Amino acid sequence: MCRCVCKPAYESSLTDPQWAVIEPLLPQRDPRRGGRPLRYPRRLVIDTILYVLRTGTAWRHVPHDLAPWDVAYRWFRCWSADGTWDRVHDRLRDLVRLAEGRDVQPSAAVLDSQTAHSHEGGEAIGWDAGKRTRGRKRHILVDTSGLLLKAVVHAASVQERAGAKLVLAGITRTFPLLGLVWADQGYVNRIDAGLLDWAREHAGIELQIVPRNADVKGFQVLPRRWVVERTFSWLGRCRRLARDYERKPAHAEAMIKVAMIRLMAARLAGEDIEPQGPIETEAARRLNDELNQE
Repeated sequence: MCRCVCKPAYESSLTDPQWAVIEPLLPQRDPRRGGRPLRYPRRLVIDTILYVLRTGTAWRHVPHDLAPWDVAYRWFRCWSADGTWDRVHDRLRDLVRLAEGRDVQPSAAVLDSQTAHSHEGGEAIGWDAGKRTRGRKRHILVDTSGLLLKAVVHAASVQERAGAKLVLAGITRTFPLLGLVWADQGYVNRIDAGLLDWAREHAGIELQIVPRNADVKGFQVLPRRWVVERTFSWLGRCRRLARDYERKPAHAEAMIKVAMIRLMAARLAGEDIEPQGPIETEAARRLNDELNQE
């Protein structure tokens, strides 16, 4: 099989419509700067990265009909460092919001964190005493439809209130219309509610806590909070994100954005993704109810 021109038939690979959405957003090679032509097409490289992300396999174990693992990893690492993943992700998010008839600048968002086991060593590894987990925390801020606005990966030993400050600091410079953020009770308690004042004074954000019903045991679908839980479910489809396998937090953040890039490219290509699991099913039902009310 010719590795440089043939598209492998893997479920994780980009479809032609998805590639048509992503390709114009990637950096274009300038032949005037010289250098050898690319040996492996960028689509094949991205398919290799998506294979690692979707299946959770090690880089060195990618199939031979994809790009060589070191080539794919080098592109992933370079695009993480130069901001390519950030630019592609942010542009796709704007396009999705426009397609939904909304302003590209959100006015409200939802904040939450997720602790992930760290299977390998690396930077920023800590112990989450509450979850009794050694690893990292993924702090994400999403808009009201679950699209990612900002992701920060840090040691699991960092408390929610400190992690929230990492996410919200300077957020209005990127999203000047953002004024309201919903979060759960883990960000405040009877002893320390200072995050609310900090968010108002230093970030220009009104942080609103969504209370949990103490009479209900187990999982609860809370107002507004289900949006970010659904986003975590989207990310959970990628086995690479089931644990934190990255040695650098920046690469962990990049993997989250690559997962969202794949999802948003499918939406823009008109390829519907069926809900999976109880959280996504309940989220789809609530969205349908809200649309019917409108």
